[in-house]
Amino acid sequence: MHLFEEALSVCTEDTKLQFNGHPPVEWANFFLNPRRLRGSDFLMRWSQGVWSEERITQAVNETGEFFAIPYGPSGAAPDDDVRAFELYFERLEAAGLGAIKRPDLLVFKKADQNIVTKLIETLGGTSELPFTVEDDENMQHLLSKAILAVECENSLWKGALMPDYGAELRPQKRLDGKPGLKKNAVLPTIIVKEEDREPLQTWQDRIGIPIHIWHVFFDMAFGVALDEAQRLIGEGYILPTVQTFQAPGGATTKKALYKFYYHYGYPLGDSVEEPRLVAKSITDKNGHILPYVHFDGGTMKLRSEALDILRELADGKED
Repeated sequence: MHLFEEALSVCTEDTKLQFNGHPPVEWANFFLNPRRLRGSDFLMRWSQGVWSEERITQAVNETGEFFAIPYGPSGAAPDDDVRAFELYFERLEAAGLGAIKRPDLLVFKKADQNIVTKLIETLGGTSELPFTVEDDENMQHLLSKAILAVECENSLWKGALMPDYGAELRPQKRLDGKPGLKKNAVLPTIIVKEEDREPLQTWQDRIGIPIHIWHVFFDMAFGVALDEAQRLIGEGYILPTVQTFQAPGGATTKKALYKFYYHYGYPLGDSVEEPRLVAKSITDKNGHILPYVHFDGGTMKLRSEALDILRELADGKED
């Protein structure tokens, strides 16, 4: 599957939930460029992904102690034009860097911002970071300043309204007596894709920067360290879930992923101001218009638990 379609793939369960209870939508079956894009769910997924990474960056930057920059392909890709987004991934693939997994964001101490900014300028700006090999001298210097790498995930849910939010974990037979919830429980979880586990672990081991997964909901966010996620999987606390994903072109693939109960992570942040849902559209080369909902604005504030983790990582970082 092309990187562009991989980035915009949508879980079919999310698609069903999105359209459940609605009458048939006549334009939903039309194919649109780029890459035969069809259905507002893909454009909403893109918009939501961009929005969630921006909210994380905003929340980190407003601490006054730390700041974040986009680092992986998705984080550094164009965020206001789906065609430019596609061309960006085509360029990444042509450069032979499409198969390399990098976390979405890097977090630094505020005290290092001037040094980091100058290094990024030398490298051609944040949009060029995914196209620069990591053994480059300036990239090595940049990475040496990072205290944390973040893999971003997001969900189209309000966590506080999910039916099993607040439920206590209880011994489960399918987990050999380990704590958990019923299989079909609906609550905030932190997602790690099976296909990302080994590449992220390899990057962490090679670069030496700890990776955390930060999962953003509309009203709250949670985080978990990759090391902790690996331990929970290894010890059988979390079992894989197989779900079907659909790409913009229509192809479907089955992927295993791990859904970590928020109980096993830490509170990352809370929404201070919810985003506005803005009507937008794209027009294909034949003049056909596809409307979709764009997520705009909103703010998030980091929780004290997350700040304590960042401070601990900063204290342990050798200058």
